[in-house]
Amino acid sequence: MSDIIRLLPDSVANQIAAGEVIQRPASVVKELVENAVDAGATSIQIIIRDAGRTLIQVVDNGCGMTDTDARMAFERHATSKIAAATDLFNLSTMGFRGEALASIAAVAQVDLRTMRHDSQVGTRLIINGSVVESQEPEASVPGSNMMVKNLFFNVPARRKFLKKDSVELANIMREFERLALVNPEVEFTLINNDSVMHQLLKGSLKQRIVDLFGKSLEKQIIPIHTETSIVKISGFIGLPSSGRRRNALQYFFVNGRNMRHPYFHKATMSCYEPLIAPDVQPNYFINFEVDPSTIDVNIHPTKNEIKFEDEQAIWQILVAAIKESLGRFNGMPGIDFSTDDASLPLFNPNFEADTQLNLDPDYNPFEQPAEMSDTPHVSAPTSSGRTFRSGDALRQASRDWERLYEGFSNESSPTTVAGSALNSMPSEMLGEESPDIFGDTAVSDMPQRHCISVRGRYIVSPSRSGLMVIDQHRAHLRVLFDQFMEMSSEASFATQRMMFPEIVRLSPAQAAVLESLLPEVSAIGFDLSPLGDGDWSLNGAPAVLGDVNPVDTLLRIIEDETEGGDKPADSLRQRLALSMASAAAVRPGKQLSDEEMDHLIASLFSLKTPNYTPDGRLIVSIITIDELASRL
Repeated sequence: MSDIIRLLPDSVANQIAAGEVIQRPASVVKELVENAVDAGATSIQIIIRDAGRTLIQVVDNGCGMTDTDARMAFERHATSKIAAATDLFNLSTMGFRGEALASIAAVAQVDLRTMRHDSQVGTRLIINGSVVESQEPEASVPGSNMMVKNLFFNVPARRKFLKKDSVELANIMREFERLALVNPEVEFTLINNDSVMHQLLKGSLKQRIVDLFGKSLEKQIIPIHTETSIVKISGFIGLPSSGRRRNALQYFFVNGRNMRHPYFHKATMSCYEPLIAPDVQPNYFINFEVDPSTIDVNIHPTKNEIKFEDEQAIWQILVAAIKESLGRFNGMPGIDFSTDDASLPLFNPNFEADTQLNLDPDYNPFEQPAEMSDTPHVSAPTSSGRTFRSGDALRQASRDWERLYEGFSNESSPTTVAGSALNSMPSEMLGEESPDIFGDTAVSDMPQRHCISVRGRYIVSPSRSGLMVIDQHRAHLRVLFDQFMEMSSEASFATQRMMFPEIVRLSPAQAAVLESLLPEVSAIGFDLSPLGDGDWSLNGAPAVLGDVNPVDTLLRIIEDETEGGDKPADSLRQRLALSMASAAAVRPGKQLSDEEMDHLIASLFSLKTPNYTPDGRLIVSIITIDELASRL
């Protein structure tokens, strides 16, 4: 029997590695810019064409490479960052794996021009899908000029499933923002299709934040700083009043590297819990400086996941630093107990109040209303000099009670309201044996409440099969989605003009997505006009939104478009309707009244597909009698 194990060619191995390292054009930007930073560049220019599909070019003034180094840089696991395994525990550079350039060259056409500062001539290297086509001397400026053309040209499936240009550009701009924030001492320029989108001068972290996200943020962030033997924490956190329901600016850095860390995010959120609403997220830009030997960055090829040796200790230090900063800068007035002129009134036993109360000993408060016209009054002077007359109050109270009980016997009881909706449910949701969820018991004989709300999240109702549990947020989302889709199928949404237009402040990445969506969001009822610098004026919103915040709805649409991109099974109108329904649906935790639960259930079970949300999440679940018996 012949051997079946074989060694893969380098070109195939590089394409496999590219699947993890190079996921989209933004990944190429990240890897090339990090290499430029590691090369000591103080000025980096990024040129994009067609959202990175056609061209990604990074020009830097770093140390440059010799012709031999330029050729070796594209070999797999070739790096100048480390020489031994022990170097992994003392990293001071962004890259160290030696996989990025080899992965990029495997799925694109690369044209590199580079020269060292102490050389007279540079080198030009051309690679096409891991195949070196040419390398020759060429006059160039010190530094490196890397051009990546036709990304995924030899992997049609990957290129086909790239999102549309606005989505890919938004991802590039988000990656650019992270790189620019972590390197405020480097000048950055971002050009897309010959249009300058960012031109950032070197400066402080705060100046870089303002340059990227707008001047309005300058007054919304406060500094945070603490230094211990374990960690040094610095940066800025947002005031509670500047929290956002959508797209909060949240960035962690460690030793000059971007990272995601859910544990530290939870620590940060715990400091804001008593200060902001549950659905609001604070902004933060927090940098950690630790001993490199106490962290492990070799977790994932993207190097965004980092393990800390002293996570629990850093948690406590982070919480203390944030609370201390919020306490110093929250702007809330405090009580100054050291004020010299502050005094409390002393007790005077000889003090007599001016209030005089005159009582009529013949007054009987239980006399019949017919006799009220002759009822003597009890009068007492008040501090304002007006007299309170008890006879007037009693006559008014009598009339109020009479009006309160008028028609009381004719009002519908809660059981009638609840029973009407529950009895309208389809039989398949109530059990196979009987469509009546209350069995043989008449509605009038049941307790007053047939629906029970559990912590404002679930609606529980008895059924013949057991207990029916409904997720109220998902149920409302399903109802609203179907309503929005029905409206959109008939005609465009009506626009409700706003008396006072609202200013919507968007990041450059969000603004790029909104520009591509402008015809669609206008068709569903949004009236927007650009103001410049990423600001838009919201002059009108879809009338169907009612009291729902239109700004939150618009941000949700942008967020869903960025994350979802092109979905073959869904039309854009469906995604917009789902975004609007998600923003308008009742929030988890909101307590509904009996009438609201009744209306929601009746609306849900009047739909053709009440079981699942449009994105496939379960709405209704039945806990059978057998399952209940097994638990008791």
